[in-house]
Amino acid sequence: MLSPYRLLDLTDHRGELAAMILGDLGADVIRVEPPVGSTARQQGPFYSDDSTTEDPLSLQFFAFNRNKRSIALALSTHAGRAEFLRLVASADFVIESAPGGPLEEAGIGFEDLCNVQSQIVHVQVTPYGADGPHANWAASDLTVAAMGGPVSLQGVPEREPVRVSVPQTWRHTGAEAAVAAMVAHRRMLTTGVAQFVDVSAQSAMTWTMLNAMGAAAIQGHDFERQGSLLQLGPISYPLVFECADGHVVIIPNGELFSVLLDWMIDDGVALPAWKHEDWNSYELRVIGGGQVLLPVDDLLDVYRRFTALHTKRELFERGLEIGATIAPVNTVADLLDFPHLKAREFWIDTILPDGKAISMPGAFARSNHGKHEVTRWAPTVDQHGDEIRKESRVRVTTPALDNDRDNEPGGKLPFEGIKIADFSWIGVGPISAKYFADHGATVVRVESTTAPDKLRLVAPFRGEMGIDRSQFFADMNSSKLGLTLNLKKPEAVEVAKRLIGWSDIVFESFTPGILEGFGLGYEDARVLNPEIIMLSTCLMGQTGPAASMAGYGYHAGAVAGFYELTGWPDLPPAGPWMAYTDTIAPRFVASTVMAALDHTRRTGEGQHIDASQLEMSLQFLGPELMDYQLNGHLASRCGNVSRDAAPHGVYKCAGDDQWCAIAVDSDAQWFALCRALGNPAWSQDPVLKTVTGRLAKQVDLNHHISAWTAGQAPAAVAEQLLKEHVPAGPVQRSSDLLRDPQLIHRNFYRYHDHPEIGNAPYAGHQFRIRDYDAGPRTAAPTIGQHSFEVMSELLGLDDVEIGELYAAGAIE
Repeated sequence: MLSPYRLLDLTDHRGELAAMILGDLGADVIRVEPPVGSTARQQGPFYSDDSTTEDPLSLQFFAFNRNKRSIALALSTHAGRAEFLRLVASADFVIESAPGGPLEEAGIGFEDLCNVQSQIVHVQVTPYGADGPHANWAASDLTVAAMGGPVSLQGVPEREPVRVSVPQTWRHTGAEAAVAAMVAHRRMLTTGVAQFVDVSAQSAMTWTMLNAMGAAAIQGHDFERQGSLLQLGPISYPLVFECADGHVVIIPNGELFSVLLDWMIDDGVALPAWKHEDWNSYELRVIGGGQVLLPVDDLLDVYRRFTALHTKRELFERGLEIGATIAPVNTVADLLDFPHLKAREFWIDTILPDGKAISMPGAFARSNHGKHEVTRWAPTVDQHGDEIRKESRVRVTTPALDNDRDNEPGGKLPFEGIKIADFSWIGVGPISAKYFADHGATVVRVESTTAPDKLRLVAPFRGEMGIDRSQFFADMNSSKLGLTLNLKKPEAVEVAKRLIGWSDIVFESFTPGILEGFGLGYEDARVLNPEIIMLSTCLMGQTGPAASMAGYGYHAGAVAGFYELTGWPDLPPAGPWMAYTDTIAPRFVASTVMAALDHTRRTGEGQHIDASQLEMSLQFLGPELMDYQLNGHLASRCGNVSRDAAPHGVYKCAGDDQWCAIAVDSDAQWFALCRALGNPAWSQDPVLKTVTGRLAKQVDLNHHISAWTAGQAPAAVAEQLLKEHVPAGPVQRSSDLLRDPQLIHRNFYRYHDHPEIGNAPYAGHQFRIRDYDAGPRTAAPTIGQHSFEVMSELLGLDDVEIGELYAAGAIE
């Protein structure tokens, strides 16, 4: 899809995933690194038995540098700089990590790039942003996650809050940088001029909070960590249940209970008389204080006794047969043997330089034109230097999309004029479509009043719970128009067909086969519009033995291994906050659809994209999958412990449940930490001079540091350490984020007036484009708010036709 474009990748571990994604989508990616190799090659875990090279193989580098070529350039020399600028003249994108990246060290800035390529898209991946009060703060995976907010929500209240136990911050940020590059490229096409983008890892991690991003401003209080408890507002559910060989994730409500009841009766944990209960209305009666057959605690006890009788595979596979969503909490080892992934031929057999064969994650999306292929694995240093130096690629200046428009920066929105029908629901689809809506596309959000998006019933609410009072729904659906259709009515199906014919892109997240049953599938859509792009996303993909699995990001997070990776080793999995994979998949979906749109612009060719949320999420575990196969290390939850850094934790501070994250990633940072603490006697132990020694004494180190932080506010602790360039940051909740100076500087929260919620903060974008004040443009729609407007102004129906549709119940 992106084969006409060239990208120069100067990232370290803080962003290398961005170029991999665009390379997977077809771009020619050249990794530009110094003769000694990128520092990304020094990131663990490593292949400990690799004897083919002097330096051990970085599994992270191997996992996130496929579909790239390598050239070694010494940018500090005249020849190296000249060769780099020659490459820039042939390129469309430059992506780098900052601060401290090779371009900064060589004194090469955005203006220098523009001088040789006037339409370059320059993307900087940063911890907090390219400017602002925190721009130069020392940062690590843990401290950025703490400052971004998700750490505050994860773990059990009796212990310190935790991160996901394998690094995630830069993986989220790298994936977001790919989206940023595509939005900026579209803006370049719109304006005809170069674009500078800075991506904030803090903002990317804030988005993993989902409904907690601005909760304090809506409901008057923050969400707090409660282990695996699903906090929906009026009711909460434990999600993790022990089974015969591990754990499963289920939503233990009345609806699921009714599906499982016969099986439970056969197992002897339920009574036949319970079949007379109206289980589908169970929660409404619990919330309203009505009469129920089983109190909630008794209901949960039945669930626990039931799951304990079976293995997680038994529960998962029979659940699929009867329509009950029971998600196994998979380990990395389980994933490699997962039948559904094998059936979809997801894994790619790979041979390492020493001849070892392993399985690697394959394409994150596939279309009716085929999978996005992996054509090469991570390169060695300068592996392709000679061929790249001999190439004479000439980039042709691209005229602006509309030569009549004002091409000055700040002009027309990137996706203005693009029309989208959004038939998706809950998280992944709506968030993906929101990228387009916020950047100018006309997006029509299709719902039904008889079966509204369930996100409308999830906290936080402004005042009482109500279908139009959920800021969770609002944040995921800003800048859209609301249309209600009852697709059970043939007249509504005809309207949907008209909407699809009007659209350039269709998003849908129905269980595979449902949309086809309405006559609205891709083959039907391409008849209505041969250039249509349809994005179909669901938990498991459109094909395979588990394709019918209906569920949410909680279930996908368990299947994808993230529940196993969050919490404490002596406690059950705590899980990441909320529907974690709903924060991963949209980054891949948006990049893919933007690439497809560019492909359609150039070729007139549409396509149908199958986006499995499981397969997209597994891209974030590439190094861990390799580590298990090569080294036998099975990643699991371990609190905040790091395998290669110490001290590394979240420390109690003065105040009620106040914490500060501290991460020492190098020996130099260790000595800086000692200086900040006044070089206490315990810190002078010679064993602590090396990371090996510090890892061996983590318990003692944590005790001493906790004693130092206990009497101070988190901000005071962080301030002292940051002065010495030690990564540190308070663990922030939504109430802290709303007044965070860096987020205020970036104008992250945008306030809009909503008919029911009133004036409320909408979480903004995770990247900024110079001279372009982007953010959510309007509040989310109330249900069906724009139905008449869509019918008349967009679809061209007259008043009589619209009246007939209302009378038939097609429009609700």
